[in-house]
Amino acid sequence: MFMGEYQHNIDAKGRIIVPSKFREGLGETFVLTRGLDRCLFAYPMNEWKVLEEKLKKLPLTKKDARAFTRFFFSGAVECEIDKQGRINIPSPLRAYSVLEKECVVIGVSNRIEFWAKEEWEDYFQDSEESFSEIAENMLDFDI
Repeated sequence: MFMGEYQHNIDAKGRIIVPSKFREGLGETFVLTRGLDRCLFAYPMNEWKVLEEKLKKLPLTKKDARAFTRFFFSGAVECEIDKQGRINIPSPLRAYSVLEKECVVIGVSNRIEFWAKEEWEDYFQDSEESFSEIAENMLDFDI
């Protein structure tokens, strides 16, 4: 399980340090793709395979299902962590997520997310203001 929040910088070549607490859980290779809310999602291979199987079951005849599957898979790349604990984020993914300098890397249960610091702070502030309402809606999921 991934959890926690870490601050790191992305360098001019698009490399960012993966927090040491996340490296073992990600494994030798993992999948990085466009996430929701302008962040990037990183999944260990076993979690990616579970997600892939679920997405394969979506009906091809549904426009939203096709769009979501395209969005998710077209941005996906297989990554490896180098000896310095970094990954190289391809420029299309950096552009999508506005990763330029200061970044936040967070653990979210079965995945990690890479955020531009300013995007994360805006998202967190917006969510924080409505957290009580969000929590109330989670009651429907027995949380």
